[in-house]
Amino acid sequence: MSTKDDSGKQGKKGKIKVSKNGPYIVSGETPLAEHKMEFDEDGNPCKWQEGKRFPSQESYALCRCGGSKNKPFCDGTHAKINFDGAEKASKEPYLDLCESIDGPALKLTDAQHLCASARFCHRAGGTWNLTMQSNDPDAKKIAIEEAGDCPSGRLVAWDKKTEKEIEPEFGPSIGVVEDSQAGTIGPLRVIDKIPVESADGTTYEVRNRVTLCRCGKSRNKPFCDSSHVR
Repeated sequence: MSTKDDSGKQGKKGKIKVSKNGPYIVSGETPLAEHKMEFDEDGNPCKWQEGKRFPSQESYALCRCGGSKNKPFCDGTHAKINFDGAEKASKEPYLDLCESIDGPALKLTDAQHLCASARFCHRAGGTWNLTMQSNDPDAKKIAIEEAGDCPSGRLVAWDKKTEKEIEPEFGPSIGVVEDSQAGTIGPLRVIDKIPVESADGTTYEVRNRVTLCRCGKSRNKPFCDSSHVR
């Protein structure tokens, strides 16, 4: 899914600030839209599709306690329920926290603690098996697609010849994920290297894909850890 347009250019200057026990404060006219999963004939997620776009705003506050009646926006419920939004996520670089799997043409890095249970990695036998079969052009293609569709950036495919990561190109956007198959709200899908600043003023590693918790239950705040499906 590509979201490159005029609003994407504006979003390049944006950032997400995690407020202490409060919402995400988004600045820089960062585009906000529904990001919907499409499913194949076997019921596996296979593609992202942009849904409704929310009106452009210079800044806005997004709920992260899970209790707002005006989702995805904050309505102040966090203060009423004494939401504990303490951040537990590591600020170490992704490559220091992941494991790797070597296939014949691809390497796959995997930081399991970032999993948002979006299930794009399940199609056609799974990203891990496809990586091990990546001398086959079809397996290689699907492995790259599945890794790139992983919203949290848990999975990254690497070209073994060039030793470079293979990342999809996006325009900057924050996606409100509704998991219709699981029957639950999903995380916020943040794409195209939008900085996420901690409540303490430091910035997490800037990555092409991350997912932010919006159910309030993650033990890896501010990032999603699949608690919304447990």
